[in-house]
This record gives sequence, C-alpha cells and structure tokens, in this order.
Amino acid sequence: TQTEAKLRRDNVQGKENANMTHYAVGKKVRDTIKDLGGTMPEDLPTPDKSIKQIEREQKKKLLKGE
Repeated sequence: TQTEAKLRRDNVQGKENANMTHYAVGKKVRDTIKDLGGTMPEDLPTPDKSIKQIEREQKKKLLKGE
C-alpha cells in the first residue's frame, strides 16, 4: 500500500522507475520495522492452511448444510 501511494503521489512512470520505487519503499519499511524492534515478515508464523483452503472448506460445509 505504501508503494502504491508513492507511485501515484509521485506520478512514477515506467516499469524500471516503478521497480526502483517499490524496492526503495520496501527497504525503508523493513528498516523501520527493524529500528522499532518489530518482527520481520519472514519471521512471522505461517498458518497451516491458506485463506483459499479455508474458503473452499467453508464453501463445501455450506453446500452440505453443515
């Protein structure tokens, strides 16, 4: 969301410029997380099931009337 806002705000044109903006924003966000002592995204726990898997299971349950 931060990258998208910056791309629009700065009217970034072209794929290469967009990629550089994306990289710069991502680096800044990661640096901020690190500076604040937060948990880096790669260190967050991963769920056993994806959202898509859970949605499919719920849809099946609804269809079966459970």
